[in-house]
Amino acid sequence: MTVDIDKTAPEDTPPAGPEAIKAIPVRHYGRYISAVIALGLLASIIYAFAQGKINWSAVPDYFFDERILKGVGQTLLLTVLSMVIGIVGGIILAVMRLSKNPVTSSIAWFYIWFFRGTPVLVQLVVWFNLGLVFEYINLGPIYKDYWSDFMTPLLTALLGLGLNEAAYMAEICRAGLLSVDEGQTEAANALGMSHGKTLRRIVIPQAMRVIVPPTGNEVINMLKTTSLVSVVQYTELFRYAQDIGQTSGAPVEMYFLAAAWYLIMTSILSVGQYYIERYYARGSSRSLPPTPFQKIRANVFSLSTRKKATA
Repeated sequence: MTVDIDKTAPEDTPPAGPEAIKAIPVRHYGRYISAVIALGLLASIIYAFAQGKINWSAVPDYFFDERILKGVGQTLLLTVLSMVIGIVGGIILAVMRLSKNPVTSSIAWFYIWFFRGTPVLVQLVVWFNLGLVFEYINLGPIYKDYWSDFMTPLLTALLGLGLNEAAYMAEICRAGLLSVDEGQTEAANALGMSHGKTLRRIVIPQAMRVIVPPTGNEVINMLKTTSLVSVVQYTELFRYAQDIGQTSGAPVEMYFLAAAWYLIMTSILSVGQYYIERYYARGSSRSLPPTPFQKIRANVFSLSTRKKATA
C-alpha cells in the first residue's frame, strides 16, 4: 500500500491564517444631531444674555471689593464650623444608631428623622425666633442671660446648619462602618485588640473609602447652603452681594458676581475632594487614578512622541 506525498509544497510553510476582518464603524447620527441641538441652545442662551440690559462691567468692578472678600471669608468660616459640628455629631449619632441599647438607638433615629424631615430654612427661622418663646436662657450656675443676647446670628447659623448636617453625616458614617466586613472586627478581637483600637486601626481606615466621597459632596452643599443664613441677619457672601446690589443699582449683576465666587470655591473644594479620595483609594485598587497634572503630562508626552515618530 503506497501513500502519495506532495513534495512540491515546502515543509516549513505555516498554515494559512484566517483573513483579517474589515470592521466598518457604525455611524451614530443621533449623536451629531444632539450635539448640534445642544450647541444651538447654548448659543441662544449666550445671545439672550448678551442682548439683555446687564451692566457686565459692574462684575469686575466689585469682584475684589472689600465687602465681597469679607463675605467670602465669612462663608468659608461658617462652612468649616458647621461641617465640624455636623461630622462630630454624625459620628456620635452613627455609633448610637449601631448601639444595641434600644434607648440610645431610638434617640438617634428620632433625631435623624426629625432633622432630615424638616427644611433647613425652617430650622434656621425657628432658632432665630425662639426668643419670642423664651425670654431668658438659664443653665443654672453655668450661664444665664437674655435669649436675644445669647442667640447671635452666628450661633443661630451654626445651630441651624450644623445640627441639620449631623443628621445626614450620621447616615453617611453608619453606611461606611457597615461596609466593613465583620470578619475584620472578629480577627482584630481574636488578636486581642481593644474596641477603640479596632475602630482606629481597622474599621475606620476601610470605612473612609465609603465615607469620604459623600462627605465631600456635603461640604460643597454646605458651602452653597450658607446663603440661606441671610434670613437670620448673618452677613456672608450672598448678603453682602445683596447689599451692594441695592446701593449700586445693579442687583442682578451682584447675583452673578456671587455665583462666580461660589463656583470658584466649590471648584477648589472639588479638587481637594479628588485628592482625598485618591489617598483613601490606596489598597482598594491596583493602581491609583492619575492626577490632573499626571494626565496633562501624559498627553504632552504622547504628543511629543507622535511628532518625533512622524518626523
